[in-house]
Amino acid sequence: MSTSSAPTKYGGYQFYREVLKSPKYIVAPMVDQSELKQRLGEDYREDMEQMQLIYTPMINAKIFTDPTNKTYRQANFDMINSEEGDPTTDRPLVVQFCANDPDQLLEAAKAVEGHCDAVDLNLGCPQDIARRGHYGSFLMEDWELIYKLINTLHVNLSIPVLAKFRVFQTVEKTVEYAQMLERAGAQIITCHGRLREQRGQNTGLADWTKIKAVKEAVSVPVFANGNILYQADIEACLEATGCDGVMSAEGQLYNPALFAGIGHPITSPSYMSDEQILIRHPRHVDLALEYLDIVEGLKTATSVSGIKGHMFKIMRPGLVLEQDLREKLGKVKISPKKMKECIQAYRDVVLEMKERMERDEKAAAGTPLRDLVGVEPITGIKTMPHWLAQPYFRPSPEQRKAHATKKAAEHPIIIPAGVSPPAASALVESPLLNTDESSLAAKRPLSPPVEPDLDPKRARLTDVLASPAIPQPLPSPDQQPQLSG
Repeated sequence: MSTSSAPTKYGGYQFYREVLKSPKYIVAPMVDQSELKQRLGEDYREDMEQMQLIYTPMINAKIFTDPTNKTYRQANFDMINSEEGDPTTDRPLVVQFCANDPDQLLEAAKAVEGHCDAVDLNLGCPQDIARRGHYGSFLMEDWELIYKLINTLHVNLSIPVLAKFRVFQTVEKTVEYAQMLERAGAQIITCHGRLREQRGQNTGLADWTKIKAVKEAVSVPVFANGNILYQADIEACLEATGCDGVMSAEGQLYNPALFAGIGHPITSPSYMSDEQILIRHPRHVDLALEYLDIVEGLKTATSVSGIKGHMFKIMRPGLVLEQDLREKLGKVKISPKKMKECIQAYRDVVLEMKERMERDEKAAAGTPLRDLVGVEPITGIKTMPHWLAQPYFRPSPEQRKAHATKKAAEHPIIIPAGVSPPAASALVESPLLNTDESSLAAKRPLSPPVEPDLDPKRARLTDVLASPAIPQPLPSPDQQPQLSG
Protein backbone atom coordinates (compact mmCIF):
# COMPACT_ATOMS: atom_id res chain seq x y z
CA MET A 1 0.00 0.00 0.00
CA SER A 2 1.50 3.30 -1.09
CA THR A 3 0.92 6.63 0.55
CA SER A 4 1.35 10.10 -0.89
CA SER A 5 2.64 13.03 1.10
CA ALA A 6 1.80 16.69 0.74
CA PRO A 7 4.28 18.88 -1.15
CA THR A 8 7.03 20.31 1.02
CA LYS A 9 6.34 23.83 2.23
CA TYR A 10 9.57 25.77 2.10
CA GLY A 11 10.21 28.96 4.03
CA GLY A 12 12.73 31.77 4.26
CA TYR A 13 15.91 31.33 2.25
CA GLN A 14 15.04 27.78 1.27
CA PHE A 15 11.87 29.06 -0.41
CA TYR A 16 13.79 31.98 -1.92
CA ARG A 17 16.38 29.67 -3.46
CA GLU A 18 14.52 26.44 -4.24
CA VAL A 19 11.17 27.79 -5.44
CA LEU A 20 11.80 31.37 -6.53
CA LYS A 21 15.30 30.62 -7.89
CA SER A 22 16.98 33.47 -5.99
CA PRO A 23 15.45 36.47 -7.78
CA LYS A 24 17.32 39.76 -7.47
CA TYR A 25 15.05 41.85 -9.67
CA ILE A 26 11.39 42.06 -8.72
CA VAL A 27 8.43 43.81 -10.34
CA ALA A 28 6.24 45.36 -7.65
CA PRO A 29 2.50 44.87 -7.18
CA MET A 30 0.60 47.85 -8.61
CA VAL A 31 -3.16 48.28 -8.83
CA ASP A 32 -4.36 47.85 -12.43
CA GLN A 33 -0.74 47.94 -13.65
CA SER A 34 1.05 44.63 -12.93
CA GLU A 35 -1.73 42.56 -14.47
CA LEU A 36 -1.11 39.46 -16.59
CA LYS A 37 -0.34 41.31 -19.83
CA GLN A 38 2.28 43.48 -18.17
CA ARG A 39 3.76 40.49 -16.34
CA LEU A 40 4.15 38.53 -19.57
CA GLY A 41 5.67 41.59 -21.21
CA GLU A 42 8.45 41.45 -18.62
CA ASP A 43 9.44 37.95 -19.70
CA TYR A 44 10.50 38.60 -23.29
CA ARG A 45 14.15 38.99 -22.26
CA GLU A 46 15.63 35.49 -22.12
CA ASP A 47 18.50 36.46 -19.84
CA MET A 48 16.07 37.52 -17.13
CA GLU A 49 13.86 34.43 -16.88
CA GLN A 50 15.63 32.89 -13.90
CA MET A 51 16.31 36.13 -12.08
CA GLN A 52 12.95 37.83 -11.96
CA LEU A 53 9.91 37.66 -9.70
CA ILE A 54 6.61 39.36 -10.42
CA TYR A 55 3.64 40.23 -8.22
CA THR A 56 0.00 40.63 -9.21
CA PRO A 57 -1.76 43.94 -8.63
CA MET A 58 -3.10 44.42 -5.10
CA ILE A 59 -6.41 42.56 -4.69
CA ASN A 60 -8.97 43.49 -2.04
CA ALA A 61 -9.64 40.28 -0.08
CA LYS A 62 -13.03 41.49 1.17
CA ILE A 63 -14.37 42.10 -2.33
CA PHE A 64 -12.58 39.07 -3.77
CA THR A 65 -14.44 36.76 -1.37
CA ASP A 66 -17.84 38.45 -1.81
CA PRO A 67 -20.09 35.76 -3.38
CA THR A 68 -22.27 38.46 -4.96
CA ASN A 69 -19.33 40.03 -6.80
CA LYS A 70 -17.91 37.31 -9.03
CA THR A 71 -17.02 39.95 -11.61
CA TYR A 72 -14.34 41.41 -9.33
CA ARG A 73 -12.74 38.01 -8.76
CA GLN A 74 -12.71 37.21 -12.46
CA ALA A 75 -11.29 40.62 -13.34
CA ASN A 76 -8.52 40.49 -10.74
CA PHE A 77 -7.41 36.86 -10.98
CA ASP A 78 -8.86 34.92 -13.87
CA MET A 79 -8.73 31.22 -12.99
CA ILE A 80 -11.31 30.22 -15.60
CA ASN A 81 -9.03 30.70 -18.60
CA SER A 82 -6.06 29.15 -16.72
CA GLU A 83 -3.61 31.80 -17.95
CA GLU A 84 -3.08 33.57 -14.63
CA GLY A 85 -0.46 31.64 -12.70
CA ASP A 86 0.24 29.33 -15.64
CA PRO A 87 3.35 27.33 -14.61
CA THR A 88 4.84 27.70 -18.10
CA THR A 89 4.37 31.44 -18.60
CA ASP A 90 3.33 33.24 -15.40
CA ARG A 91 5.58 31.84 -12.67
CA PRO A 92 7.12 32.39 -10.25
CA LEU A 93 4.22 34.55 -9.12
CA VAL A 94 3.16 36.20 -5.88
CA VAL A 95 -0.48 37.21 -5.41
CA GLN A 96 -0.88 40.28 -3.22
CA PHE A 97 -3.93 41.01 -1.08
CA CYS A 98 -4.97 43.88 1.13
CA ALA A 99 -7.17 42.98 4.09
CA ASN A 100 -8.13 43.75 7.67
CA ASP A 101 -10.00 40.52 8.47
CA PRO A 102 -7.98 37.29 8.99
CA ASP A 103 -10.83 35.00 7.91
CA GLN A 104 -11.53 36.93 4.70
CA LEU A 105 -7.82 37.03 3.91
CA LEU A 106 -7.49 33.28 4.43
CA GLU A 107 -10.50 32.57 2.21
CA ALA A 108 -9.06 34.76 -0.55
CA ALA A 109 -5.61 33.19 -0.24
CA LYS A 110 -7.05 29.67 -0.30
CA ALA A 111 -8.75 30.48 -3.60
CA VAL A 112 -5.42 31.23 -5.32
CA GLU A 113 -2.89 29.07 -3.44
CA GLY A 114 -2.87 26.48 -6.23
CA HIS A 115 -2.14 29.13 -8.85
CA CYS A 116 0.82 30.96 -7.34
CA ASP A 117 4.00 30.45 -5.33
CA ALA A 118 3.22 32.73 -2.39
CA VAL A 119 0.69 35.23 -1.07
CA ASP A 120 1.76 38.72 0.01
CA LEU A 121 0.02 41.04 2.47
CA ASN A 122 0.00 44.70 1.45
CA LEU A 123 0.92 46.85 4.43
CA GLY A 124 2.18 49.80 2.43
CA CYS A 125 -0.59 51.32 0.29
CA PRO A 126 -0.74 55.01 1.35
CA GLN A 127 -3.68 56.16 -0.77
CA ASP A 128 -6.96 57.60 0.50
CA ILE A 129 -8.86 54.50 -0.63
CA ALA A 130 -6.72 52.47 1.78
CA ARG A 131 -7.46 54.93 4.57
CA ARG A 132 -11.20 54.60 3.96
CA GLY A 133 -11.01 50.81 3.72
CA HIS A 134 -8.61 50.53 6.68
CA TYR A 135 -5.92 48.47 4.99
CA GLY A 136 -2.42 48.88 3.60
CA SER A 137 -0.25 51.36 5.49
CA PHE A 138 -3.24 52.41 7.61
CA LEU A 139 -2.86 49.21 9.62
CA MET A 140 0.63 50.24 10.76
CA GLU A 141 -0.56 51.16 14.25
CA ASP A 142 -2.48 47.91 14.78
CA TRP A 143 0.34 45.40 15.25
CA GLU A 144 -1.90 42.82 16.90
CA LEU A 145 -4.19 42.69 13.86
CA ILE A 146 -1.25 42.54 11.46
CA TYR A 147 0.24 39.65 13.41
CA LYS A 148 -3.07 37.75 13.17
CA LEU A 149 -3.41 38.40 9.44
CA ILE A 150 0.05 37.04 8.66
CA ASN A 151 0.02 34.22 11.18
CA THR A 152 -3.36 32.94 9.99
CA LEU A 153 -1.94 32.47 6.49
CA HIS A 154 1.34 31.09 7.80
CA VAL A 155 -0.45 28.37 9.75
CA ASN A 156 -3.18 27.48 7.25
CA LEU A 157 -1.69 27.81 3.75
CA SER A 158 0.38 25.28 1.83
CA ILE A 159 2.45 28.13 0.38
CA PRO A 160 4.43 30.87 2.17
CA VAL A 161 3.08 34.27 3.19
CA LEU A 162 5.14 37.40 2.49
CA ALA A 163 4.70 41.02 3.59
CA LYS A 164 5.40 44.43 2.06
CA PHE A 165 5.48 47.53 4.25
CA ARG A 166 6.56 51.15 4.59
CA VAL A 167 9.03 52.50 7.11
CA PHE A 168 8.31 54.51 10.26
CA GLN A 169 9.87 57.83 11.26
CA THR A 170 12.60 56.12 13.28
CA VAL A 171 14.95 53.28 12.47
CA GLU A 172 14.20 51.64 15.81
CA LYS A 173 10.45 51.38 15.26
CA THR A 174 10.93 50.28 11.66
CA VAL A 175 13.20 47.43 12.78
CA GLU A 176 10.86 46.40 15.59
CA TYR A 177 7.97 46.32 13.12
CA ALA A 178 9.91 44.15 10.65
CA GLN A 179 10.85 41.72 13.41
CA MET A 180 7.18 41.42 14.37
CA LEU A 181 6.31 40.55 10.76
CA GLU A 182 8.96 37.82 10.80
CA ARG A 183 7.66 36.41 14.10
CA ALA A 184 4.15 36.34 12.65
CA GLY A 185 5.37 34.10 9.83
CA ALA A 186 6.37 36.34 6.91
CA GLN A 187 8.94 34.36 4.89
CA ILE A 188 10.13 37.31 2.77
CA ILE A 189 9.84 40.96 3.73
CA THR A 190 9.79 43.84 1.27
CA CYS A 191 10.73 47.17 2.82
CA HIS A 192 9.61 50.30 0.98
CA GLY A 193 11.89 53.03 2.26
CA ARG A 194 9.26 55.77 2.27
CA LEU A 195 6.92 56.96 4.98
CA ARG A 196 3.16 56.61 4.67
CA GLU A 197 2.97 60.37 4.06
CA GLN A 198 5.35 60.20 1.10
CA ARG A 199 3.02 59.89 -1.88
CA GLY A 200 1.97 61.80 -4.98
CA GLN A 201 3.79 65.12 -5.29
CA ASN A 202 5.31 64.48 -1.85
CA THR A 203 6.85 61.15 -2.89
CA GLY A 204 10.44 62.26 -2.35
CA LEU A 205 13.29 59.81 -1.84
CA ALA A 206 13.23 56.44 -0.09
CA ASP A 207 15.52 55.98 2.92
CA TRP A 208 17.91 53.13 2.17
CA THR A 209 19.49 53.35 5.64
CA LYS A 210 16.26 52.11 7.22
CA ILE A 211 16.06 49.29 4.70
CA LYS A 212 19.62 48.29 5.57
CA ALA A 213 18.72 48.24 9.27
CA VAL A 214 15.78 45.94 8.54
CA LYS A 215 17.97 43.60 6.52
CA GLU A 216 20.46 43.34 9.37
CA ALA A 217 17.74 42.72 11.97
CA VAL A 218 15.81 39.79 10.44
CA SER A 219 16.76 36.30 9.30
CA VAL A 220 14.46 36.03 6.26
CA PRO A 221 15.18 37.44 2.78
CA VAL A 222 14.54 41.16 2.36
CA PHE A 223 13.68 43.04 -0.84
CA ALA A 224 14.42 46.77 -1.08
CA ASN A 225 11.88 49.08 -2.70
CA GLY A 226 12.36 52.74 -3.63
CA ASN A 227 14.56 55.06 -5.75
CA ILE A 228 15.04 52.63 -8.65
CA LEU A 229 14.96 54.67 -11.86
CA TYR A 230 17.99 53.44 -13.81
CA GLN A 231 20.04 50.25 -13.79
CA ALA A 232 22.84 52.00 -11.94
CA ASP A 233 20.40 52.46 -9.05
CA ILE A 234 19.91 48.70 -8.75
CA GLU A 235 23.49 47.80 -7.87
CA ALA A 236 23.79 50.94 -5.76
CA CYS A 237 20.73 49.87 -3.76
CA LEU A 238 21.95 46.30 -3.29
CA GLU A 239 25.33 47.56 -2.11
CA ALA A 240 23.85 50.18 0.22
CA THR A 241 21.23 47.93 1.82
CA GLY A 242 22.71 44.44 1.56
CA CYS A 243 19.28 43.19 0.49
CA ASP A 244 18.62 39.99 -1.43
CA GLY A 245 16.67 41.71 -4.19
CA VAL A 246 15.47 45.05 -5.51
CA MET A 247 11.83 45.76 -6.28
CA SER A 248 10.79 48.37 -8.84
CA ALA A 249 7.30 49.82 -9.23
CA GLU A 250 6.81 52.89 -11.40
CA GLY A 251 10.27 52.54 -12.91
CA GLN A 252 8.98 49.40 -14.63
CA LEU A 253 5.80 51.10 -15.84
CA TYR A 254 7.64 53.86 -17.67
CA ASN A 255 10.43 51.58 -18.86
CA PRO A 256 9.52 47.85 -18.85
CA ALA A 257 13.09 47.12 -19.98
CA LEU A 258 14.59 48.43 -16.73
CA PHE A 259 16.07 45.02 -15.90
CA ALA A 260 17.15 44.13 -19.46
CA GLY A 261 20.82 43.38 -20.09
CA ILE A 262 21.56 43.92 -16.43
CA GLY A 263 24.55 41.60 -16.49
CA HIS A 264 26.55 44.10 -18.56
CA PRO A 265 29.04 45.86 -16.24
CA ILE A 266 28.33 49.54 -15.65
CA THR A 267 32.08 50.20 -15.68
CA SER A 268 32.48 48.64 -19.13
CA PRO A 269 33.54 51.08 -21.89
CA SER A 270 30.66 49.78 -24.01
CA TYR A 271 28.01 50.42 -21.32
CA MET A 272 27.04 53.72 -22.97
CA SER A 273 27.29 52.42 -26.52
CA ASP A 274 24.19 52.75 -28.69
CA GLU A 275 23.72 48.98 -28.62
CA GLN A 276 23.70 48.76 -24.82
CA ILE A 277 21.58 51.88 -24.34
CA LEU A 278 18.92 50.47 -26.67
CA ILE A 279 18.79 47.27 -24.61
CA ARG A 280 18.12 49.22 -21.42
CA HIS A 281 16.02 51.91 -23.11
CA PRO A 282 14.21 50.46 -26.13
CA ARG A 283 12.10 52.60 -28.42
CA HIS A 284 8.95 53.18 -26.41
CA VAL A 285 6.65 52.69 -29.39
CA ASP A 286 8.02 49.17 -29.86
CA LEU A 287 7.25 48.37 -26.22
CA ALA A 288 3.74 49.80 -26.60
CA LEU A 289 3.06 47.71 -29.70
CA GLU A 290 4.40 44.59 -28.00
CA TYR A 291 2.08 45.18 -25.06
CA LEU A 292 -0.94 45.54 -27.36
CA ASP A 293 0.04 42.32 -29.14
CA ILE A 294 0.08 40.50 -25.80
CA VAL A 295 -3.33 41.91 -24.87
CA GLU A 296 -4.82 40.69 -28.15
CA GLY A 297 -3.23 37.26 -27.87
CA LEU A 298 -4.67 36.30 -24.47
CA LYS A 299 -8.08 35.06 -23.40
CA THR A 300 -7.76 36.72 -20.01
CA ALA A 301 -9.44 40.11 -20.12
CA THR A 302 -7.88 43.35 -18.98
CA SER A 303 -9.47 46.71 -18.29
CA VAL A 304 -9.52 49.11 -21.22
CA SER A 305 -8.58 51.92 -18.87
CA GLY A 306 -5.61 49.87 -17.69
CA ILE A 307 -4.40 49.59 -21.28
CA LYS A 308 -4.68 53.34 -21.69
CA GLY A 309 -2.67 53.86 -18.52
CA HIS A 310 0.16 51.73 -19.88
CA MET A 311 0.13 53.62 -23.18
CA PHE A 312 0.44 56.97 -21.41
CA LYS A 313 3.31 55.83 -19.22
CA ILE A 314 5.34 53.89 -21.78
CA MET A 315 5.11 56.63 -24.43
CA ARG A 316 5.32 59.54 -22.03
CA PRO A 317 8.57 61.01 -23.46
CA GLY A 318 6.95 61.31 -26.88
CA LEU A 319 3.55 62.42 -25.61
CA VAL A 320 5.15 65.34 -23.76
CA LEU A 321 6.11 66.73 -27.16
CA GLU A 322 3.35 65.32 -29.35
CA GLN A 323 0.48 67.11 -27.63
CA ASP A 324 -2.04 66.28 -30.36
CA LEU A 325 -1.36 62.54 -29.96
CA ARG A 326 -1.64 62.92 -26.20
CA GLU A 327 -5.10 64.42 -26.68
CA LYS A 328 -6.02 61.75 -29.22
CA LEU A 329 -4.97 58.96 -26.86
CA GLY A 330 -6.90 60.52 -24.02
CA LYS A 331 -10.06 60.72 -26.11
CA VAL A 332 -10.12 57.03 -27.03
CA LYS A 333 -13.52 55.88 -25.82
CA ILE A 334 -13.34 53.18 -23.17
CA SER A 335 -15.82 50.38 -23.88
CA PRO A 336 -15.22 46.86 -22.50
CA LYS A 337 -17.86 45.60 -24.93
CA LYS A 338 -15.83 46.91 -27.87
CA MET A 339 -12.37 45.77 -26.80
CA LYS A 340 -11.19 45.05 -30.34
CA GLU A 341 -12.11 48.54 -31.53
CA CYS A 342 -10.48 50.12 -28.48
CA ILE A 343 -7.22 48.27 -28.99
CA GLN A 344 -7.18 49.27 -32.65
CA ALA A 345 -7.71 52.89 -31.66
CA TYR A 346 -4.74 52.65 -29.28
CA ARG A 347 -2.69 50.96 -31.97
CA ASP A 348 -3.46 53.74 -34.45
CA VAL A 349 -2.10 56.33 -32.02
CA VAL A 350 1.04 54.26 -31.37
CA LEU A 351 1.69 53.78 -35.08
CA GLU A 352 1.36 57.50 -35.69
CA MET A 353 3.75 58.13 -32.82
CA LYS A 354 6.13 55.56 -34.32
CA GLU A 355 6.30 57.52 -37.59
CA ARG A 356 7.17 60.73 -35.76
CA MET A 357 9.72 59.11 -33.48
CA GLU A 358 11.42 57.39 -36.44
CA ARG A 359 11.62 60.74 -38.20
CA ASP A 360 13.22 62.34 -35.15
CA GLU A 361 15.65 59.49 -34.70
CA LYS A 362 16.61 59.71 -38.36
CA ALA A 363 17.21 63.45 -38.01
CA ALA A 364 19.63 62.73 -35.16
CA ALA A 365 21.45 59.98 -37.07
CA GLY A 366 25.20 60.17 -36.69
CA THR A 367 25.05 61.50 -33.14
CA PRO A 368 25.81 58.87 -30.48
CA LEU A 369 22.93 58.37 -28.06
CA ARG A 370 25.23 59.12 -25.14
CA ASP A 371 25.63 62.64 -26.52
CA LEU A 372 21.86 63.11 -26.53
CA VAL A 373 21.50 62.39 -22.82
CA GLY A 374 20.33 65.48 -20.94
CA VAL A 375 19.35 66.53 -17.43
CA GLU A 376 15.84 67.44 -16.31
CA PRO A 377 16.19 70.96 -14.86
CA ILE A 378 13.88 70.58 -11.85
CA THR A 379 14.87 67.15 -10.51
CA GLY A 380 18.38 66.79 -11.90
CA ILE A 381 17.47 63.34 -13.24
CA LYS A 382 19.11 62.43 -16.53
CA THR A 383 16.91 62.13 -19.61
CA MET A 384 17.29 59.97 -22.68
CA PRO A 385 16.31 60.97 -26.24
CA HIS A 386 12.53 61.33 -26.37
CA TRP A 387 12.01 58.30 -28.62
CA LEU A 388 13.38 55.96 -25.96
CA ALA A 389 11.65 54.50 -22.89
CA GLN A 390 12.80 56.13 -19.65
CA PRO A 391 11.72 56.76 -16.06
CA TYR A 392 9.70 59.65 -14.69
CA PHE A 393 10.31 61.16 -11.27
CA ARG A 394 7.86 63.63 -9.75
CA PRO A 395 9.54 66.83 -8.58
CA SER A 396 9.06 67.46 -4.87
CA PRO A 397 7.30 70.64 -3.73
CA GLU A 398 10.70 71.95 -2.61
CA GLN A 399 12.22 71.30 -6.03
CA ARG A 400 9.30 72.98 -7.79
CA LYS A 401 9.51 76.00 -5.50
CA ALA A 402 13.27 76.31 -5.98
CA HIS A 403 12.84 76.06 -9.75
CA ALA A 404 10.07 78.67 -9.70
CA THR A 405 12.22 81.00 -7.62
CA LYS A 406 15.10 80.59 -10.05
CA LYS A 407 12.83 81.27 -13.03
CA ALA A 408 11.39 84.32 -11.27
CA ALA A 409 14.90 85.65 -10.68
CA GLU A 410 15.79 85.14 -14.33
CA HIS A 411 12.53 86.75 -15.49
CA PRO A 412 11.39 89.23 -12.81
CA ILE A 413 7.64 89.65 -12.45
CA ILE A 414 6.40 93.19 -12.93
CA ILE A 415 4.04 93.86 -10.02
CA PRO A 416 1.06 96.01 -11.07
CA ALA A 417 0.56 99.27 -9.21
CA GLY A 418 -1.55 98.84 -6.10
CA VAL A 419 -0.82 95.11 -5.64
CA SER A 420 0.28 94.34 -2.09
CA PRO A 421 3.36 92.18 -1.36
CA PRO A 422 1.28 89.14 -0.24
CA ALA A 423 -0.59 89.19 -3.54
CA ALA A 424 2.68 89.59 -5.38
CA SER A 425 4.14 86.53 -3.64
CA ALA A 426 1.09 84.57 -4.70
CA LEU A 427 2.17 85.13 -8.29
CA VAL A 428 5.43 83.32 -7.57
CA GLU A 429 3.55 80.46 -5.87
CA SER A 430 1.07 79.97 -8.70
CA PRO A 431 0.82 76.37 -10.01
CA LEU A 432 1.20 77.63 -13.57
CA LEU A 433 4.58 79.17 -12.81
CA ASN A 434 5.73 76.20 -10.74
CA THR A 435 5.06 73.77 -13.57
CA ASP A 436 7.02 75.89 -16.03
CA GLU A 437 4.09 76.03 -18.42
CA SER A 438 6.00 78.45 -20.62
CA SER A 439 8.36 75.68 -21.69
CA LEU A 440 5.71 73.16 -22.72
CA ALA A 441 5.82 71.86 -26.27
CA ALA A 442 2.54 73.59 -27.16
CA LYS A 443 4.19 76.95 -26.40
CA ARG A 444 7.32 76.32 -28.43
CA PRO A 445 8.06 77.82 -31.84
CA LEU A 446 6.17 76.21 -34.68
CA SER A 447 7.85 73.81 -37.07
CA PRO A 448 9.82 75.40 -39.92
CA PRO A 449 8.37 75.49 -43.46
CA VAL A 450 10.86 72.87 -44.62
CA GLU A 451 8.92 70.31 -42.59
CA PRO A 452 5.31 71.11 -43.55
CA ASP A 453 4.04 67.69 -42.45
CA LEU A 454 4.66 68.41 -38.77
CA ASP A 455 1.68 69.18 -36.57
CA PRO A 456 1.69 72.85 -35.44
CA LYS A 457 1.44 71.75 -31.79
CA ARG A 458 4.77 70.02 -32.08
CA ALA A 459 8.17 71.45 -31.15
CA ARG A 460 10.95 71.72 -33.69
CA LEU A 461 13.31 68.78 -33.57
CA THR A 462 16.25 71.20 -33.45
CA ASP A 463 14.80 72.69 -30.27
CA VAL A 464 14.36 69.25 -28.74
CA LEU A 465 17.88 68.09 -29.50
CA ALA A 466 19.39 71.35 -28.29
CA SER A 467 17.42 71.35 -25.05
CA PRO A 468 19.16 69.92 -21.96
CA ALA A 469 16.02 68.01 -21.08
CA ILE A 470 12.45 67.28 -22.04
CA PRO A 471 10.11 69.68 -20.21
CA GLN A 472 7.65 68.29 -17.71
CA PRO A 473 3.93 68.86 -18.44
CA LEU A 474 1.19 69.62 -15.98
CA PRO A 475 0.13 66.59 -13.91
CA SER A 476 -2.73 64.69 -15.52
CA PRO A 477 -4.85 61.64 -14.67
CA ASP A 478 -2.52 59.32 -16.55
CA GLN A 479 0.35 60.38 -14.30
CA GLN A 480 -1.35 59.86 -10.96
CA PRO A 481 0.59 57.74 -8.46
CA GLN A 482 -0.07 54.01 -8.57
CA LEU A 483 -1.50 52.26 -5.54
CA SER A 484 1.75 50.55 -4.73
CA GLY A 485 2.70 50.04 -1.13
